[in-house]
Amino acid sequence: MAYEVKPNTGSLFKNDKKETDSHPDYKGSGLIDGVGEVWLDAWINTSGNGTKYMSLKFKPKEARQQLPGQRDYAEPQTNGLDDDVPF
Repeated sequence: MAYEVKPNTGSLFKNDKKETDSHPDYKGSGLIDGVGEVWLDAWINTSGNGTKYMSLKFKPKEARQQLPGQRDYAEPQTNGLDDDVPF
């Protein structure tokens, strides 16, 4: 029987490929109601008073990957109008 992710749950695993401090300490995935499948990134941090905590980042799995410096341009909407108007 294959593992099935239940709604509003996820799993994190130690990031064995971490090379810099900006890379997450843990990576994984989850399923959020109303959003769908997401990638999870987590960093272990220490607060000003010395308490350890995890900082999280969620990214939809279907999100397009961007290269560094690449801009996200939206497709122009035509609303069914003809763009061949001469003015």
